[in-house]
Amino acid sequence: MIKINLLVARKERVKAGVNKEVVILLLSIVISIVLFAFIQWKVNKDKEEILAQISNAKKEIDYYKSLTTEVNKAKEAQKILQEKLNVINSLRKEKESPAKVLDQLSIDKPEKIQLESLKKEGTKLGIEGIALDDETVANFMTNLRKSRIFRNVDLIVSEQVEQSKIKLKKFILSCEIALM
Repeated sequence: MIKINLLVARKERVKAGVNKEVVILLLSIVISIVLFAFIQWKVNKDKEEILAQISNAKKEIDYYKSLTTEVNKAKEAQKILQEKLNVINSLRKEKESPAKVLDQLSIDKPEKIQLESLKKEGTKLGIEGIALDDETVANFMTNLRKSRIFRNVDLIVSEQVEQSKIKLKKFILSCEIALM
């Protein structure tokens, strides 16, 4: 009788199966480690790129902030210059105004009137003077109303006064200057 030891063949098969399993296990561990190392390298690379982008974005923000402050300074300087120009232009207009007003008053004033004072507040003009009679004051008011420079000419006060034993009419007129 022949005896066959099946246990040895079975042991060898089991040993070969275990060797295969160990090799597969080791191979899968190595592949997993390599895969995880690649993923970690990729994540670190992406992280560095994102940090670089953030750094560049911060630099751009700082650059644009400095540009914004420069633009705001330029706008403020432009505003100040515009205000100065407006003042200069208004002074030019106002420079001519008193001369035109006085010229028109001298043209409209009858010979029998003596002006004592002129008071200007904004566009309002107060005229005080002395005339020989009410008719002269009325003619003066009519002349002022006809001119293009004066509007809303009103008689505020008209009273009789005596100077050097002569009876005269003291008057106060109010009007608006239309030049400005």
